[in-house]
Amino acid sequence: MEQKKGLLSGVTVLDLTRVLAGPYCCMMLADMGADVIKIEMPGRGDDARRNAPLVNGESAYYINLNRNKRGMTLNLKTEEGKEIFRELVKKADIVVENYRPGVMDRLGLGYSELKKINPALIYGAVSGFGQYGPYSQRAGYDIVGQAMSGLMSVTGWPGGQPTRTGTAISDVLGGMSVCIGILAAYANRLKTGEGEMVDVSLVDSTVSALEIINMIYLCTGRIPQPTGNKYEAIAPYDTFQAKDGLVVIAAGNDKLYNILKTIIKDDRLKAEEFDGNVKRVTNYEHLKPIIEDWTRDKTIDEVVELCLAQGVPASPVNTLDRVVKDPHIAEARRMFIETDHPIAGRIKITGNQLKFTEHPVSLRKTAPLLGEDTETILKDELGYTHEQYEAYKEKGAF
Repeated sequence: MEQKKGLLSGVTVLDLTRVLAGPYCCMMLADMGADVIKIEMPGRGDDARRNAPLVNGESAYYINLNRNKRGMTLNLKTEEGKEIFRELVKKADIVVENYRPGVMDRLGLGYSELKKINPALIYGAVSGFGQYGPYSQRAGYDIVGQAMSGLMSVTGWPGGQPTRTGTAISDVLGGMSVCIGILAAYANRLKTGEGEMVDVSLVDSTVSALEIINMIYLCTGRIPQPTGNKYEAIAPYDTFQAKDGLVVIAAGNDKLYNILKTIIKDDRLKAEEFDGNVKRVTNYEHLKPIIEDWTRDKTIDEVVELCLAQGVPASPVNTLDRVVKDPHIAEARRMFIETDHPIAGRIKITGNQLKFTEHPVSLRKTAPLLGEDTETILKDELGYTHEQYEAYKEKGAF
């Protein structure tokens, strides 16, 4: 059966990004069918090519984030490299970059210049602090985004030090945000023909994701502190100790709490101090030990089964070895897929979280080797001959 084209089939993206936030955005565009051309510095390429874990010397970090992309090298510090890039921009729909603000302008390739040759261009820029503001020239890394946004200040355990999340969440949020902005701008272009620049910062993206944490301070003046695994707005909504590890119980409203009371069968849960969510949040230090008196005598699976049987959300706290074998996550939802890389060999990478009924995402191509498709791209997109390719190569364009 012929495989359906992706939703973004026919859309051309020039990907100038490195490491995580930008490549994550362009990975999503590529997974949805866009023709993403990854442009890297000759000889070195994306810094992520050297990030662990390595498989046969190749970075699995890079392979995961750059699947479904074609790859070429281009030296944008040379006039020949800039000339080729401008020619590619004329035919492209989207350009994405995550340089420090001002770098592309100094190269003569910023949005103000590129829109002169392609007025309909969508230009996405993701950086640590955004294109303007007093901090715009500061270097932006994920841990900086987590620290500056306030996320670290509320992550961890009461009395402990501010803690970085287990993944580079500011980078991922920045990547998702610029992807959303690009798609909105592209939808507008389909209606109006207008181009657009999308300016996203890691810090802004993480501040936005703090949602209720911001509102607690804005509305009450209280500075939120680390709370462990409990939630500031709902109780019980936390991890609890079982015989063989931790289990999550998420009684997100009064109805669910009342059901949980019938499962646990402890009269202490009927106390007036737990009557209503606001009181349960306020008196949570009294509530959690009562629930743990029940969970400690049972295994994780027993707690989960008893809760789910009555409709109370519950879950084991999975380690990754369990996640990659989970019949729902790994099998039904295909969140881990295999790819054949010419050097790394056959490896598993993370699947795409977007599921479409009519135009499913697919793995069409493994991540490119450095410069793998340069000549093909110049031939297909710009009509260059092999002789022209060799001439530009001789001049150091790629």
